[in-house]
Amino acid sequence: MTSSTVTPTLLDDLTRTATHDGIEKAVVGAVITDPHGRVLLLHRPAGDYLGGLWELPSGGVEPGESLIEALRREVAEETGLTVTEVGNYLGHFDYLSGSGRRTRQYNFTTTVTGQTVQLSEHDAHQWADDAQQTQVSSAVQAILGTWRKTAA
Repeated sequence: MTSSTVTPTLLDDLTRTATHDGIEKAVVGAVITDPHGRVLLLHRPAGDYLGGLWELPSGGVEPGESLIEALRREVAEETGLTVTEVGNYLGHFDYLSGSGRRTRQYNFTTTVTGQTVQLSEHDAHQWADDAQQTQVSSAVQAILGTWRKTAA
């Protein structure tokens, strides 16, 4: 992995811009890859908000928590994997949460330890190759496109 593009200044700028843009909730997403270059995707249960969607491991930032702290916590909670390195910032996208709040998801490359994915909130996972990555939303597809460019 190349050196990280994530700096304290970048994180401060992201937070400040979100406040200026009227974002009410921050979410972090992780692009986690295996040795074969496949990306970990999680499947939302049918009865859940956006049920049936394949997505990156992601979740909300708690009050007083930094984006990186939230990223480490959410990956551990949703997958049982431990983030050992945060690589590059891949961009963000905005959406309305299930409660109607303006939400911004910040996405980062990560390196993890752990061999077995242990799901807590999702009903399935897959290590998706390029063709399988089309199952995600167009916003996540754009993030994965950025990831492919930075990984090349």
